[in-house]
Amino acid sequence: MKISRKSAAVAAVAASALALSACAGGSGDGNSDDGAGINDSESVNIAWNQPFYSYNGNSMTGNATANNVVLYLMRAGFNYYDEDLNLVQDESYGTYEKVSDDPLTIKYTYADTAGWSDDVAAGPADLLLEWVAQTGKYNNIEPVYDEETGEVTNQAEVDAGVYFDASSPGISLVTDVPVIEDNSITFTYSKPFADWETAISPNLPAHVVGQRALGIEDATEASDAVVKAIQDGDVASLQKIANVWNKDFNYAELPDDENLYLSSGAYVMTDFVKDQYVTLKANEKYKGEHKAGIDQVTIRYNGDPMGQVQALQNGEVDLINPQSTADILSAVSALDGVKVESATEGTYEHVDLQFSNGGPFDPINYGGDAEKAKKVRQAFLKTIPRQQIIDNLIKPLNPDAEIRNSYTTVPGSPAYDDIVAANGQSQYDEVDIEGAKALLAEAGVTSPVSVRLLFDPNNTRRVNQAQLITESAALAGFTVAPYQVQTDWGTDLSNAKSFYDAALFGWQSTSTAVTESDANYRTDATNNHYGYSNPEVDELFNQLQTETDPAEQTRLLGEVEKHLVDDAFGVTIFQFPGVTAWNESKISGVKPLTIAPGIFYGFWDWKTGNAEASK
Repeated sequence: MKISRKSAAVAAVAASALALSACAGGSGDGNSDDGAGINDSESVNIAWNQPFYSYNGNSMTGNATANNVVLYLMRAGFNYYDEDLNLVQDESYGTYEKVSDDPLTIKYTYADTAGWSDDVAAGPADLLLEWVAQTGKYNNIEPVYDEETGEVTNQAEVDAGVYFDASSPGISLVTDVPVIEDNSITFTYSKPFADWETAISPNLPAHVVGQRALGIEDATEASDAVVKAIQDGDVASLQKIANVWNKDFNYAELPDDENLYLSSGAYVMTDFVKDQYVTLKANEKYKGEHKAGIDQVTIRYNGDPMGQVQALQNGEVDLINPQSTADILSAVSALDGVKVESATEGTYEHVDLQFSNGGPFDPINYGGDAEKAKKVRQAFLKTIPRQQIIDNLIKPLNPDAEIRNSYTTVPGSPAYDDIVAANGQSQYDEVDIEGAKALLAEAGVTSPVSVRLLFDPNNTRRVNQAQLITESAALAGFTVAPYQVQTDWGTDLSNAKSFYDAALFGWQSTSTAVTESDANYRTDATNNHYGYSNPEVDELFNQLQTETDPAEQTRLLGEVEKHLVDDAFGVTIFQFPGVTAWNESKISGVKPLTIAPGIFYGFWDWKTGNAEASK
């Protein structure tokens, strides 16, 4: 299997370090089934917009909302966000404590109740494996990507070397091998890191990786061998471990080997039909506090928002969170027995531009003149009708909707106004066709500029936005055409960089960490798909990593954003208006979270039927 850079952005949203249908046979669980994976016995069916494709949600390939909402139901960890976005330790999985501030030292201790669904205990080896993957300490080769196809051109060399398909600015500060003692593991940072509580999370079972990579059958011996390879810097073993970590846990249907979908949390995967649905059952081996509220959850895939509404009406699904439009809100509000909630979500819409793909915004088209390329980028951004998009598409859902003018901070947060005042993005609040024409003239551009726009063609709201952008940009001399999706738009975002020039999609927050945006704008970072590089931005993020004073964090983010505006990186547009709807007779206890995992939050409080009405 080849390595390729799949985007952390999928379908309507993205998961960053910040985190993208036909019927089939029965679920095979012995309960009543209608032949389409729909089970009515102590079960709930949820619509989602993009299929699961990787169990390794912490890799660059697998770091996507489509994967991580499923893994949220299957994985336990040291902490989680509550409904008020407080970070809470899950002591039934383990605890952690700051042992020292200088140097920053964090000790994680696993609880006796932490374990995998194959009866193997979870432990320090699992977190050590994640450290070696995220730190890149032993990487001795990097993939080289074909600019047109996105495929790796040196695959043989990558397979023969040590390369983990991962990156973490925070964990890269843990340069020494963490120390294991009994059921604890201690991380020592080379310098302070503001977001250490969210820097690392348990991911893959070390014993399974060891079994597959090193050919060791016994789980304990396999886990110990992984630890020894890391501690010794054993390149030969690490090469095999990295290959398994990168590749073996990526799949689009249920694998034959059950070890590839073990659970450490409330649910375990029991069925997965490609592009159709994935079914999860309550994990009988789970001993933690967040036990499954409903015995079975089936996530059914449908990328069409109105199709999700129709499925809810038909009783095919019980809970939906489609990307909303006025038509969607009207349609769900008209359904009998359906509870509807509409609120602002932790996702924002934006347009990003390519800097190094040979397209219209790349200096190579202007004899290497970076200033001319920047003027063309600025000209295009001046044509994006942000206010019209909000007026036409968002205000029918949220009358108070306004332009979002920050790349890193949610409107209404304490730092938002100061960051917006510093960044200067408000210059793009109004369309300026004459200003765009003047910039093109300054760049010496006399003929129409062709711009290939990447967006999800199945998403009604994105299609409408693209049409408004196309019409406005044409007035200044830009010919905007939809990029023709090759695989799926989320994958093409990173794999087909030479074929599109601008991308229209959304980023979803996965935490409240101040360094969350690092992965989007740092040179060669996980979510920077555009060849954008500014050494001053990189240095500001270096400073932000160690800064704990909120006022100074605000200042640093303001400086980062001013560079993004000055470099014409792209524009932000609006905060998502969210619509969640569910069948009250089938499920209660739904409490959508504004950050990922959204509607899947609080699954331990879900009940079948209208439990609240029956009280």
